[in-house]
Amino acid sequence: MPEGVRRAVEARLGALVVEAVTRVGGFSPGAAVRLTLADGRRAFAKAVGPEPNAESADIYRAEARIAAALPAGVPSPRLLASFDSGGWVALLFDYVEGHPPADPWRADELERVLDALDRLSVTLTPSPISAPPPEERFGEAFRGWRLLVEARDTGTDDLTGLDTWAARHLDELAGLEAGWPDAVKGETLVHGDIRADNLLLTADDVMVVDWPWAFLGAPWFDLLQMLPSVRMQGGPHPEKIFTAHPVARDADPTAVTTALAALTGYFVRQSRQPPPPGLPTLRAFQSAQATPALEWLRLRTSWA
Repeated sequence: MPEGVRRAVEARLGALVVEAVTRVGGFSPGAAVRLTLADGRRAFAKAVGPEPNAESADIYRAEARIAAALPAGVPSPRLLASFDSGGWVALLFDYVEGHPPADPWRADELERVLDALDRLSVTLTPSPISAPPPEERFGEAFRGWRLLVEARDTGTDDLTGLDTWAARHLDELAGLEAGWPDAVKGETLVHGDIRADNLLLTADDVMVVDWPWAFLGAPWFDLLQMLPSVRMQGGPHPEKIFTAHPVARDADPTAVTTALAALTGYFVRQSRQPPPPGLPTLRAFQSAQATPALEWLRLRTSWA
């Protein structure tokens, strides 16, 4: 980080930094650092500049707005401060002593996370803060199947390498995907991006971090969105978990399948794009989630 940003971090924390340890994980091209201060306190700082990925700064700003508004009952690190400086955006949080779930998933840790999602949906329904509707947050992203249809029809993508079932049903998937905004409407504050690297297991809680994609939606969306990554990392089949979970008890099956179609289309289409600047591993991660998502979607549609 630039010297001016480092000094601004110390000014907002009210003490000099005597140790800074970089934390690894996630996909942001920014810094993620555990700080030890001269007065013995610890804090967590994340900061990103305008390069190499110009969109990252706005993502951090969105996270700052949500994190600042989250009430005390939400299991998430408390935001201490955030600021812009010379194109850089920095967020400072309470430091939480914890670890992400094991990879591959352990049954006991998965059970802890699933229980935490149940409690989180109760805490966040109705949403305690203002947040955008689903189409504002993911309107451009959840057009994957429709964009693939367009690319096929214009000749810009010959669909080489596309899953044969998906290629056979591409037009049907595009039509199904189009209804996702209505399918996920609701009054719950949805995190929108829960996966192992956005979770911290502490001695007695499960903390949810990184909230830039939060929106108002159905209470079951976070569970649905997380499960392809769980399967990717050695967990059970998504359908088995989803149908047994309390948040999905009253979910409309058609709405769930529609939302899953949109999520799967996002993973599939994004995995076929060039890597974004500064995020060289993102496409492989999306491709790895596309495989179990497609498997789950094929099961729920029952299309041959």
